[in-house]
Amino acid sequence: MSDATASPTLFARLARGVHRHRSGVLGGAVVFLVLAIWVLLQGGHLTTGTIDGIEAAKAEALARPAAAGSTDQTLAVIFHHDAWTVDEPRFTKAVADVLARAQRLPEVESVVSPVGAPPALRARFVSRTGHDLLALVRLKGGEREATAAFPAVRAAVEDPRLDTTLTGKVAFLAALNQLLEHDLLRAELISFPLALLVLLWVFRTVVAAMLPLVVGGLAVLCGVAGVLLLSRVTNMAQYTLNVVSLIGLGVAIDYSLFIVSRFRGELAQGLTTEQALTRTLDTAGRAVAFSGLAVTVGLAGLLFFRGSYLSAMGLGGALVVAFAVLFALTVLPALLSWLGPRVDKGRLPFGRSTGRGGMWHALATWVMKHPWLVLLPTLALLLAMGLPFRRLELAATDITALPPDTEARQGAETLARLFPREAATRVLVAVEFPSGDPFTPQRASALYDASRRFASLPGVVGVESAVDLSPGMDKAAYQQLAAAPAEMLPPELRVARDAYLTGNVAVLQVLTSAPPSSREARELVKALRADRSVGEGRLLVGGQTATDVDATAFVRHHTPAAVGFVMGMTCIVLFVLLRSVVLPLKALLMNLLSLAGSFGALVWIFQEGHLHQLLRFEPGPIEPSLPILLFCALFGLSMDYEVLLLSRIREEWLRTGDNTHAVAEGLEQTGGLITSAAAIMVAVFAAFALASVVVVKAMGLGMAIAVALDATLVRVLIVPAMMRLMGDLNWWGPGHHGHPHARSEGTEVRP
Repeated sequence: MSDATASPTLFARLARGVHRHRSGVLGGAVVFLVLAIWVLLQGGHLTTGTIDGIEAAKAEALARPAAAGSTDQTLAVIFHHDAWTVDEPRFTKAVADVLARAQRLPEVESVVSPVGAPPALRARFVSRTGHDLLALVRLKGGEREATAAFPAVRAAVEDPRLDTTLTGKVAFLAALNQLLEHDLLRAELISFPLALLVLLWVFRTVVAAMLPLVVGGLAVLCGVAGVLLLSRVTNMAQYTLNVVSLIGLGVAIDYSLFIVSRFRGELAQGLTTEQALTRTLDTAGRAVAFSGLAVTVGLAGLLFFRGSYLSAMGLGGALVVAFAVLFALTVLPALLSWLGPRVDKGRLPFGRSTGRGGMWHALATWVMKHPWLVLLPTLALLLAMGLPFRRLELAATDITALPPDTEARQGAETLARLFPREAATRVLVAVEFPSGDPFTPQRASALYDASRRFASLPGVVGVESAVDLSPGMDKAAYQQLAAAPAEMLPPELRVARDAYLTGNVAVLQVLTSAPPSSREARELVKALRADRSVGEGRLLVGGQTATDVDATAFVRHHTPAAVGFVMGMTCIVLFVLLRSVVLPLKALLMNLLSLAGSFGALVWIFQEGHLHQLLRFEPGPIEPSLPILLFCALFGLSMDYEVLLLSRIREEWLRTGDNTHAVAEGLEQTGGLITSAAAIMVAVFAAFALASVVVVKAMGLGMAIAVALDATLVRVLIVPAMMRLMGDLNWWGPGHHGHPHARSEGTEVRP
């Protein structure tokens, strides 16, 4: 009688419970599925990624009530006609009709256009071509409400008499959300068939190949439903769905692959269905549980970015991994219990086994004989791949992340060509005074001096504010304007002045021709923040560039704690699993190597532009959240293969006490399974690399590269070579006495 039979472990008891109550388990899975579909039909409240508490967000909040405050909720609408000129009554009437229709929408706060406007304002909104006219439509509410209102506004400004193009942040976000949904659907439609092909090649039977897809689909559906539920109570970014689908599908299929492979192997040894299931969960099931814990720990590192969309993304990722582990340890064993030997039904005349023999026996033998010859060149290759990461530049996603044929991007390019001042990068400056009117004579004088100081900064092409109404007005004229009662001012001056004032806050817009994510724009933000005083007021800087700067600083500030937590907790999880001090530290080093290669490739491809024509994207700085998101996700995912390989090696070491034999046997037994699992993950991730949105494309490709490196160079070559060189030191830990085969570990020990 085996040890496991005499003293059943938790996983052995779980296997027997699932076997006896498989109908109830499968019924529970159906309930989960129905609830998930119901939540999916209800939808959620997804947003773009935001970070609470940064200076840029505070500046936006202060300036929001002013008509000329934040431009985030303002749509630029460009009207064009090939034959008509803007001076013709029919052009003017068509535009007036469209804007009147838009103004009546409850979601629209205000409309500014040259129709009926003073000559000075009209000149700003009419192009030199004479065939294009610009209007600004400001929407109510915050970013989420404005983005939700975009389709209605887009429909309202459509007119058969004119060519109408919309751009601006709201148009960008609406297009981004639509593309993310399309990318998610396309990636899933591609990844499932690809995964099925690999599974058919691995298992050589239709039934066995379908089981991981069932578990993967169930885990992703429940994970996405969980994200939608969470989005009702917390800030959940739209592309969290893409991340959750990407991670959930990959890990669920991998976990199922491990369990189905072990189950089929145990059946082949002549065991009954219940015995095979018990031994499978006691070995592969245990590895899956620890692997899932390692992945969850990695994603939990994102919780350190509290107050940001990254924290919510980590929560969503951990949720889908938990579903993957739950279903792999319950629903899948229930299906295997029901199928029994029928798991091999539908045998195909091709494919290969993931077990021992052939290539893996030869490779294991060669690595054991030549560890230095394997280790040194492979390490050098990975380090060389990681070198470009030293040139990393970070910048938030902007409109160039959209494909060139999207309306929002084409509109931005048209706006820059026809209305360069309106298209200029705007850096928001909100000056908050202690209390009272922000436009007294004394405060007007301080604002005037600040505006002229801003105008003299490098790269500034203009300043718009209550003290920049007319080039002919000097400081004294603005002091007189501030002293005059509002009812005595000309209407145009009253409207213009009030557009930049709200409560005790004065708003200034500093314009630069530099792109929002450029170094020049960032330097301008830094220069504006260098002197906070404006008289008795204090300035805060916002806008897209400032948000970019603050988001990057936020990520960098919280990254050390997140990285330290992930690495420390991963060490603890591996120590509990392996009872070794050395192997967890080695695992951390191996993970860092595969990540370095992936990060270096990301910089080389997406920042420096190699392969951009093949992958169809515009090169540029890396999204600030991407490296830490990849780190937390991949650090856990890499443990899939580490746990699988080391668990099998440890089984052999506990049985024989021979480190070299254990390493060779572990590699021989799991090498094919690891590469097959990696092939599935690479197929899933590569499907996301076909996305239209650059951030999703970069994440999919980055994860595919990391998994490919990890499962080939790292786990199959570097790890065995290092373990061969380290010998019995691998297993040093508390209670180590040099007789591992004599210990009782609660793990199945084969006779």
